[in-house]
Amino acid sequence: APLHSVPTSTTTSGSPLYFPPPSHQSNHDHNRKQSRPIDRSSSEASSSPRPAGMGSRRGRPQQQQYPPPARGGGRGPIPQQQGGGRGTQGFTAAPPQHPRHDAAAGRGRGRAARGDGPSSPAPAAAGPLGRLPPELRQAMEDPSPPPAQPVPVPAQAEAAAATGQAAIPASSKAIRFPLRPGKGSAGTRCLVKANHFIAQLPDKDLHHYHVSITPEVTSRVVNRAVIHELVNLHRAAYLGGRLPAYDGRKSLYTAGPLPFASKEFQITLLDDDDGSGAQRRQRNFKVVIKFAARADLHRLGMFLAGRHAEAPQEALQVLDIVLRELPSARYAPFGRSFFSPDLGRRQPLGDGLESWRGFYQSIRPTQMGLSLNIDMSATAFIEPLPVIDYAAQLLRSDIHSRPLSDAERVKIKKALRGVKVEVTHRGNMRRKYRISGLTTQATRELTFPVDEGGTVKSVVQYFQETYGFAIQHTYLPCLQVGNQQRPNYLPMEVCKIVEGQRYSKRLNQNQIRALLDETCQYPRDRERDITQMVKHNAYQEDPYAKEFGIKISDRLASVDARILPAPRLKYNETGREKDCLPRVGQWNMMNKKMVNGGKVRSWMCVNFARNVPDKLARDFCHQLAQMCQDSGMDFALEPVLPPMSARPDQVERALKARYHEAMNILGPQRRELDLLIGILPDNNGSLYGDLKRVCEIDLGIVSQCCCTKQVFKLNKQIYANIALKINVKVGGRNTVLVDALSRRIPLVTDRPTIIFGADVTHPHPGEDSSPSIAAVVASQDWPEVTRYAGLVSAQAHRQELIEDLYKVRQDPQKGPVSSGMIRELLISFKKSTGEKPQRIIFYRDGVSEGQFYQVLLFELNAIRKACASLEANYQPQVTFIVVQKRHHTRLFAHNHNDKNSMDRSGNILPEVPLWTRRSVIRLNSTFTCAAMLASRAPAVPLIITSCGTRTTLQLMGCRLSPTTSATPTRGALVRCRLFHLHTMLIWPPSVPVSTWSQRAPTVALWQVGPVGVDRRPARRRHAVLGPPAAQLSNPFQL
Repeated sequence: APLHSVPTSTTTSGSPLYFPPPSHQSNHDHNRKQSRPIDRSSSEASSSPRPAGMGSRRGRPQQQQYPPPARGGGRGPIPQQQGGGRGTQGFTAAPPQHPRHDAAAGRGRGRAARGDGPSSPAPAAAGPLGRLPPELRQAMEDPSPPPAQPVPVPAQAEAAAATGQAAIPASSKAIRFPLRPGKGSAGTRCLVKANHFIAQLPDKDLHHYHVSITPEVTSRVVNRAVIHELVNLHRAAYLGGRLPAYDGRKSLYTAGPLPFASKEFQITLLDDDDGSGAQRRQRNFKVVIKFAARADLHRLGMFLAGRHAEAPQEALQVLDIVLRELPSARYAPFGRSFFSPDLGRRQPLGDGLESWRGFYQSIRPTQMGLSLNIDMSATAFIEPLPVIDYAAQLLRSDIHSRPLSDAERVKIKKALRGVKVEVTHRGNMRRKYRISGLTTQATRELTFPVDEGGTVKSVVQYFQETYGFAIQHTYLPCLQVGNQQRPNYLPMEVCKIVEGQRYSKRLNQNQIRALLDETCQYPRDRERDITQMVKHNAYQEDPYAKEFGIKISDRLASVDARILPAPRLKYNETGREKDCLPRVGQWNMMNKKMVNGGKVRSWMCVNFARNVPDKLARDFCHQLAQMCQDSGMDFALEPVLPPMSARPDQVERALKARYHEAMNILGPQRRELDLLIGILPDNNGSLYGDLKRVCEIDLGIVSQCCCTKQVFKLNKQIYANIALKINVKVGGRNTVLVDALSRRIPLVTDRPTIIFGADVTHPHPGEDSSPSIAAVVASQDWPEVTRYAGLVSAQAHRQELIEDLYKVRQDPQKGPVSSGMIRELLISFKKSTGEKPQRIIFYRDGVSEGQFYQVLLFELNAIRKACASLEANYQPQVTFIVVQKRHHTRLFAHNHNDKNSMDRSGNILPEVPLWTRRSVIRLNSTFTCAAMLASRAPAVPLIITSCGTRTTLQLMGCRLSPTTSATPTRGALVRCRLFHLHTMLIWPPSVPVSTWSQRAPTVALWQVGPVGVDRRPARRRHAVLGPPAAQLSNPFQL
């Protein structure tokens, strides 16, 4: 049965408590709070600049956190239904019993007994659990509940019950996930290897101590140096010979008790020798170590044995800290990865950056026991170059003989701010500084006061007289180091960038491509590098691992898997081939025609690639139009206007001008422009985004972009793939599943089912003011599941919870009015299919493990509220599936010489789910391989955490993948459902960004027509959904 996590709080009278978002403030108050600026002011000191010296580093304020806004405009999450023809504007406090589906009642009981599929919900029982939605009720039930004991109810819960508001669970302990119903049996069994190395659980008694270092410092490096010095000095005398593991902050762990409960130490650190021969500066620290608690490894063992529900995170954290202690001293740690120039050759990325190789390391609980997850990684570092050379690479221009322009100076300033440099004009004395800015004046123009009498001296004169150094590039600006109130001036030619500084800003397209080329490996090579890295780290000889009794295997774990059968695809009857069976995850369109061909009666092409001549662009467009027509589309062979060349830096002007020329021809005929084809350079930068913005938002037309390399190839397979993409965009359907037509897709075709996909896209690092964009797509046909509609909404910066899934706004005349993305998509599904969804399958992307409970509580609650707001007694079954892609599990063929178990690149075959010996114990999760054919990267599985049966969920995802993918001749499994989330745009364009969080969400729904989804924003048809549906007594009557 489909089920979820639940809180177990109840009122004293036994009535259930529902859970609103974790905030009770109104939307207006939330938005006002959100727009409040963060105070970054600091005291200003008026001091004169100095030519050289160490400046203090400005502290950065902590990121301000905002709770998500409350639903219902502060009226409480459970408004009562209004009478007098007002209609169903809210939902009742206790949802009525969900009716049993009579036709499937007998079959449901059989499936539930076997664990093969979801059964129909039983009639609600009396009592607190009986009034809950079915999946919440089952998750709260215990197979063998203990005798009821009186539990004191906090005053907060009593107040919430009295006012009709819902209580919020105090912690994740109130939530329990359902156990796995089975391991699955479909498909062909096989064996694969994973980059996990079995770890032996220590049997030692772990102790946790709290560490306080005074004066307090924020640098983990300094903290580690202090504790390292303490252990070197006092290990034998005061620590009982223990070798502790330290997290760099407040926690220290030992494999056994220390001889004291609390003790104070005095530690002195000496600064690094700068080569000047002068006495090194001393820094004194007071360290207090106090006993805090014992780490319970017994609970971890019970969890690994399957006899405990939740993984003890503290015990796992201790083991992770122990295994990270030695690599942290050897390499440069960043997050869970370690990097060093000694772990592989450096690769230049351009613009003054280079890539360093490294490895990712994390201890993970699995059904095999503890395992150490090791993966190869790479990231960008700033090249240790002289600052002038770095600036020349950044500007891609020689600056050794000319001054900088204002734009160049600003670009260098942004790139160098916060970067550490060392001076080179003082011989072996390499003092280090952190850059805070760049002067607006050239070095030859800079002066500073040398005494209180007003005597000034130029920087050029100072360096000549003090150091005997003649500055050559006097036309360049100086670097400012230290604080802004009292900066030090350093000429650029005397500074060199310190090695080992990771570049944390956004890479450009060329740098990303170079980094991918460097890290992309064949699976066999990656497996070899991972194994060599484990041997290089020599965990058997790690003194910290020995101290704590941790033993790590040096062999990759073997994992049982199965290859699921590929789904058969149905094409149009007019083609020579009516159906096909994909081979190794791919198929082609040869001798096939689209099931439903879309119409493109008017189109045009704009060429932004300067190296593509007009004749080649015309030939390409003609061949593409012919392929679209041959594939089954109603596609005009001749464009409205001949292809036109345009400059890439004038994309908006060229598109709008060309569009108006086309409309001057089409307008009198009362026709619309159906498609715009754009030819872009291979390295197009922001051109692609600009073209999509203008076409989809400003002009409201469908666009298809093609790269230059595709134009020059003149390959029929490329034409066919582009034709398939165009057909989906203009409302056609490429293929349907034979299993869908015969009603044989598990969890989908037995009853009306709607499939959602949801994700949140966050701004890039450094964009602190941009909103996050939440997107939700939902299927709009059944049982084929080939058409999708989408909604988008802006929300608070870096907010992962989707705030606008369901909301209640207060109307002065109508009272509470329900709205939200889930509600509108459910209404659209009813309009398109004529059926109310009896089952909801919700795929959620981008949720980290630490956010499972929070997202589940918030978003499942929003789904339930949206359903209840549409119709009384409407509570369909909900299966909530979390899909994770950003993990470090990699899969390899068990035998690289067995060609039948791999594709031609050495990857394991697609559609390989793992579900017997590698997944989190309590969560109902599986690994599903989504590798693409001929990719050099090893198979990256999708982690699917859900609450359905394993066989049925995997078969459903496998069989639906070909009909929901935007690249329609490759199977992408569940990921294709989430692809739609990254291609949506805000509509209408007239809403300024600053008002997004202060009004109803801006959403655009692509209308569902007779043959598919029309993805054009309703510029003339006004397809934006809103109050009309919310004002009806039963929106499902639309």
